[in-house]
Amino acid sequence: MELPEFAPGIGARVELTVTDADTAQSLGSGDVPVLATPRVLALAEAATVATTARQIPGGITTVGTRAEVEHRAPTPVGRRVAARATLTKVDGRTLFFEVAVHDGDTLVAEVRVERVLLDRQRFIAEALGD
Repeated sequence: MELPEFAPGIGARVELTVTDADTAQSLGSGDVPVLATPRVLALAEAATVATTARQIPGGITTVGTRAEVEHRAPTPVGRRVAARATLTKVDGRTLFFEVAVHDGDTLVAEVRVERVLLDRQRFIAEALGD
């Protein structure tokens, strides 16, 4: 498998308008009607995937292997949050990202994500026990 080369500093941004389905109440991670921490993590991971999507060749993908979330501020339903991922380091097949999630000027969360480059078909076959 020939690995693509990624330069630290590349990034991408994804946005989400918070709905009832995104709340801690709906996801079972709490009992308050605000953006749930698991949804923050999913948004951060989406931003990391978007960061490498344009440069990743067919047959190769990345999977998340580690994440650390600091959820700092609540976001109510109806607000729009943006996650900005930046690739900070590449170590062999491992990519390291820092993601900042904002609601306007408010820092909602900081997330550190590690993803590993791998052969997509081989990973799926192993996951399915083929």
